[in-house]
Amino acid sequence: MPTFTALTTLPGQAAAEAFVEALERLEPEPTGVGIFEIEDGSGFWEVGGYFAEAPDAAALDLLAAAFGARTFVVSEVPETDWVAHVKRELAPVTAGRFFVYGSHDAGRVPEGAVALLIEAAMAFGTGHHGTTKGCLQALDRLVAAGVEARIAADIGCGTAVLAMAAARIWGHPVLASDIDPVAVEVAQANAAANGLADKVICLEAAGFDHPRLREAAPFDLIFANILKGPLVELAPDMAATCATGGHVILSGLLNDQAEAVLTAYDAAGFGLCNRVEIGEWTTLTLLKPHG
Repeated sequence: MPTFTALTTLPGQAAAEAFVEALERLEPEPTGVGIFEIEDGSGFWEVGGYFAEAPDAAALDLLAAAFGARTFVVSEVPETDWVAHVKRELAPVTAGRFFVYGSHDAGRVPEGAVALLIEAAMAFGTGHHGTTKGCLQALDRLVAAGVEARIAADIGCGTAVLAMAAARIWGHPVLASDIDPVAVEVAQANAAANGLADKVICLEAAGFDHPRLREAAPFDLIFANILKGPLVELAPDMAATCATGGHVILSGLLNDQAEAVLTAYDAAGFGLCNRVEIGEWTTLTLLKPHG
């Protein structure tokens, strides 16, 4: 069965949120809708819907006109066996001592590598993306420098690959949280598949808003591989929950967004330890200094 997408943009968050609610009431009804800010300083937001049959072009035009949005771009998405596709396309990833692989590549794990199994069906956050790979490399550098994090957290954990890496290296429990309940379920499944169900504690939470996170603080290490906006907003909470002498590893940043994040974390009292670019993505390792 084919899937159709319909995408448009319009200025302003409030207008975009109202627009997406109207889109949900369209006939034929979309199977899913999405909204996100276009982070280019334009103030525009993208709104889109998925449809099991071709959407009514006239209805889309009327809806766009009513909200001052641009004309919808409608596309048919080709049918793809995504799991088979991912198995073909995603080779194992090496990031320092870490080796991230799917079960179809179990025979390729190098001797002595810290192996992390992420199934192809759960491909987001496997280590292939520049942000995840950058975070794993940053963790590898901290380990090489003799750092040990007894208390660690992975905020916005996705597949929990970063939490699992820390738990595998140091053997201490790691809290892995995500705002998305599906991501939490995926994280739990991955932890179990890697024999880390008792070491990676998966929580549903926005930022640090969970009693387990508040009780566990201060953290020796915090991962946050999310987006620029949430990272900037979390800077004060990072400072409040990171231990003196502790580190934070931040990513999810386009290269030209890194300075804004560094400014926010400098104001919160952090110093830059390391900055790495992989393609168009930047990973930052920061220290909360003593005194």
